[in-house]
Amino acid sequence: MRRAAVMRRIAQVALACLALAGTAAAHTRSQSHSAWLIDGPSVHVGFTVPDLEAARLTADGHAPDDARLIAYLVPKIGVESHGQPCPVTTPPRAVAASAGFRRIELSFLCADKRDMALHSTAFVDLVSSHTNFAQIQTVQGDFFEQLLTRDAPSIVISGPASQHRLQDAGFLQFVAMGVMHIFTGVDHMSFLVGLVLISRRLRDLVFVVTGFTIGHSLTLALAVTGVIRPHAEYIDALVALTIALIGVENVASATRRPGLVALWTGGALLLMTGLRLAGFGLLPPFLLLGAGLFSTNYLLVSGHLRDAGRVRLVVTLVFGLIHGFGFAADLLESKLPAGRLAELLLGFNLGVEIGQLTLVIALTAVTAFLVRRSWALPRPIVGDVAAAGLIGLGTFWFVARSF
Repeated sequence: MRRAAVMRRIAQVALACLALAGTAAAHTRSQSHSAWLIDGPSVHVGFTVPDLEAARLTADGHAPDDARLIAYLVPKIGVESHGQPCPVTTPPRAVAASAGFRRIELSFLCADKRDMALHSTAFVDLVSSHTNFAQIQTVQGDFFEQLLTRDAPSIVISGPASQHRLQDAGFLQFVAMGVMHIFTGVDHMSFLVGLVLISRRLRDLVFVVTGFTIGHSLTLALAVTGVIRPHAEYIDALVALTIALIGVENVASATRRPGLVALWTGGALLLMTGLRLAGFGLLPPFLLLGAGLFSTNYLLVSGHLRDAGRVRLVVTLVFGLIHGFGFAADLLESKLPAGRLAELLLGFNLGVEIGQLTLVIALTAVTAFLVRRSWALPRPIVGDVAAAGLIGLGTFWFVARSF
């Protein structure tokens, strides 16, 4: 009976994964690139788009001619100063680009360089998830990057709300950024909920939070200082996988069949590796294979130890390394003050700790209160429901971000 129950649970999760994979495959990955050179009130922009993206402008699926591409892009790319559009000074023209790409260049001249903003809504009307990777550089040598999307189509480059706002930010503002990153990041909050879920004693909770803190502090510093710059899409997918694994571990513990659960988990990741080798997906095959080996061994080890607290310290340290790169992503979208990186890292990391400890303590206190009042549901029921939620959410994000 127990084995049959395990198989039913795994089958349900597997069917959910297949359904989510089909949904994720329906989303189209769409992107372009823009390079902006700021010289006082003058702005020069080069917009590069793959031929496959440009072909969306035609009914027959073939790349449009230069005139049609220019006619589409010009109304959707612009510069504003004091809320007023800056006129185009250099007529838009097509220039040479790498094979498989199209590049259009044009220039703008604003009345002055105060309260200046750049924006692009190109292709978001055709693909709502389209992302433009914008690189902004000034003639003084300042450089930063930003993602332009349907929800965030503009970059303010001067004035109080500009990307340079961190230059004059105080230490407490850095702390507040860290706190808000926790409370506005659904994936990181979900992971912390999972840590509380697998910690049956206060000592276990101390171990997992300590490991997580050490891990994310290390990679946050490495990423922001430029020592390591991992691929953001890979990190987003791995963060989602850690959330699913926390839920899967709870299933392995509840069913007391860690070997079977580990086999199915590793097999699913091995299947994704095969799909990637066949040309489906975005994550490198070796990354998927490594994730499968790690997940299988993690579930086997944690499932056969009576006291897994110390092991979880090591495991959550690994999880923390992944989440640290995720924490760094928000900072790297901003113009970081190079001379204040140490202060920024200390403040932001302190804010992250305050945020996560606040969340963990609040969850623990609410749980203790409900138990004391006899209002709490039995732990197995709460554990199963929470684990199912984490597995569903983590699997959905992982599959969507992988394809």
